[in-house]
Amino acid sequence: MRDFLPAEKSRRERVLAVIRERYRAHGFDEIETPVMEEYSRLHAGIGGDNEKLAYNVLKRGLDADAIRGAADDPASLTDLGLRYDLTVPLARFYATNRGQLPSVFRSIQIAPVWRAERPQKGRYRQFVQCDIDIIGDASARAEAELAVATLDTLDALGLDGGSIRINDRRLLDWMLDSFGFGADERPGVLITIDKLDKIGPEGIVAELRERALRQASGPDSTAIDAFEAFLRRPMALEHHPYGERQIRKALPADAPDDIVAHLVGIGEAVAAARASTGAATDAGSVSLSKGGEIPLVFDPFLVRGMGYYTGTILELAHPSVDYSLGGGGRYDGMIGRFLGQDVPAVGFSIGFERIVDLVAEQTDAAAPAVVLVHDRDVSEAELLALKAGLVRQGSRVRLEQRTKNLKALLERAATDGYTAFATVGAGTTGATLEVKPLS
Repeated sequence: MRDFLPAEKSRRERVLAVIRERYRAHGFDEIETPVMEEYSRLHAGIGGDNEKLAYNVLKRGLDADAIRGAADDPASLTDLGLRYDLTVPLARFYATNRGQLPSVFRSIQIAPVWRAERPQKGRYRQFVQCDIDIIGDASARAEAELAVATLDTLDALGLDGGSIRINDRRLLDWMLDSFGFGADERPGVLITIDKLDKIGPEGIVAELRERALRQASGPDSTAIDAFEAFLRRPMALEHHPYGERQIRKALPADAPDDIVAHLVGIGEAVAAARASTGAATDAGSVSLSKGGEIPLVFDPFLVRGMGYYTGTILELAHPSVDYSLGGGGRYDGMIGRFLGQDVPAVGFSIGFERIVDLVAEQTDAAAPAVVLVHDRDVSEAELLALKAGLVRQGSRVRLEQRTKNLKALLERAATDGYTAFATVGAGTTGATLEVKPLS
């Protein structure tokens, strides 16, 4: 959990303002939920490993005997916890307020979340998530809207060139079933497959075989052989743009038509939105009329760890870094746990802490920031009159008493985002004030 000095706080707020503005431009509306949720909701088995990282809050009024009596059941000591993501609170929010919301609800949530992480670079115990979600739409349009809004936001932040990796959890289940992995084996197999980018195909196969030897309920060797054969299959070097051909070439034969069609539909909608005109090509692929391709890449081994995903899964990539900048997916089963009936839902979260470090520093030229460096003998009335006059003109103004080391004072002001300064002596007026650039 970190402190932020004024310059960094200002930088973060500028990035957040762009994200909010772009999300709102795409028809999403911002909501706010409490920082705490009921313990039972946060530990309902839908948050994956994040549930283990939740900060739990002790019940009020516990005495020493109650604490000792709960030694075998620590969970009985808590009834609330800090939220570890924004999706579980959104599901509860929708179930509570459904009657006041449109049939298809597009939400924005931008807020801090807390996880008991082991602190390291890029991993914090308190961090900001920027989520957009669409509830009530089961069509490919929902995923496409999220993808377009996210890519547009990235462009607005000066990070154009981003792309989204895409897969479907149903395809993963179908693929593992076609290789012969039993339903009880698949969660462990998926954990191993999720390491593909780090340890490669050989490492994946080796880990699966080691698990089969170590655990009586481990993966079947025949299934591992089939999976290894698929990983080592001959692959043509020809390139296919995102579309049905690319998807089917990356999967075993006879992939489910309805799931493939859903993924193709997402690409068609994204292509139409990202280009001035969209043109369909042969073999069910869609390309952009400006000479580029749809910024989607089908990845049959994209897993994403959240246990609540039921369909499409998405991950944001950018060529400047080798790690993802966000992700999301479809979680059609979650709201039903709170509402008693299933409601289609899909969401995407930008990794704000990673994005903010990539965004180039910008100065808002429309709103100058001025430091008034005044002598000791200038009266408070004179200073505040000068300051008020500049503020009325749209400037941001700071008062600083002159020091012996004027250079150091101005350097600190520049670090804090100020762009200009003026010296003020007794008798200085708005007409005689001379504002100079700091650079």
